[in-house]
Amino acid sequence: MTDTSTAVPELPTAAGNRRLPTAPPRPRVLPLALVCVLATALIGFAARADVRHPFFQGLDERWLRWMGGPHQGVYEAVATVLNWFGGPLGAVVPLALLVALLVLRRWWSVLYLLTTYLAANMLVVQVLKHVVDRPRPAHPLVRVDHGSFPSGHAAGAATLVVIVGVVLIPLARRRAWWLGGGVFVALMMWSRTWLHAHWLSDTVAGALAGAGTSLLLWWAFAPLLARERRDG
Repeated sequence: MTDTSTAVPELPTAAGNRRLPTAPPRPRVLPLALVCVLATALIGFAARADVRHPFFQGLDERWLRWMGGPHQGVYEAVATVLNWFGGPLGAVVPLALLVALLVLRRWWSVLYLLTTYLAANMLVVQVLKHVVDRPRPAHPLVRVDHGSFPSGHAAGAATLVVIVGVVLIPLARRRAWWLGGGVFVALMMWSRTWLHAHWLSDTVAGALAGAGTSLLLWWAFAPLLARERRDG
């Protein structure tokens, strides 16, 4: 993911630290968000048209065969940690960030975090799961809930990367953050297929849904977040 903010000088604080940039990322974020949302919708439409044999089912099954194992060792450890992180344990990070923002009285950042997290994970993902209603791969290695499409773990990972990048990471470091965040999301996608919890297309759609929702709300909140940083 590339940095879409307008490059402006950062203002030094009285303590010698550097504030986050004040310029809102409006020119390019909206098109990127819409591309992600549209791609999610198209994949979902294709999956809903034939939930057992969409046109990309052959690729999904080929990828799942590559994820056949052995399911042990380092791969098992990584996939297990990511499975737990994408579950209840993953709520610790946004909750800690929420507390920090409340302490700092960054109210618009708090509202952006809550709105984005709930919209992406509780609304978009759950609505798509029930509308598409795609069966999961046979014999998942972890406990799973209803609906394979999209991957909630992948959506949550992408959402978290964007939220942290928006409210916490300075402009000068965002490019590195997007690159590292992309690797994290890719690992989460891999882990869900390695555990046979999702098809590959489910994880792609999940990542797109999480990123698209987060970017769209970033675009909407950008002027308020910029004012908050400027006046804070």
